[in-house]
Amino acid sequence: MRASIVPVGNSRGLRIPKALLEACGIGDTVDLSVEEGRLIVHPVRGVREGWAEAARAMAERGDDRLLEPETPTAFDASEWEW
Repeated sequence: MRASIVPVGNSRGLRIPKALLEACGIGDTVDLSVEEGRLIVHPVRGVREGWAEAARAMAERGDDRLLEPETPTAFDASEWEW
């Protein structure tokens, strides 16, 4: 698909069709970067967006256990009140 670059004040703008924005999950804010001479446009996601779904999927797979066993320390035995 080709698109035209249009003047917007002192800058330039790119009109992106609504269907394309929706297909990419793009809202009002994007991250822009340049990679190998290409302009890359990424939708901005919430900081922890998707974490709850990922944790649920891990639990369903049985992949939600700690990798390292708990290792009690001397502090745990003498200094900590349970």
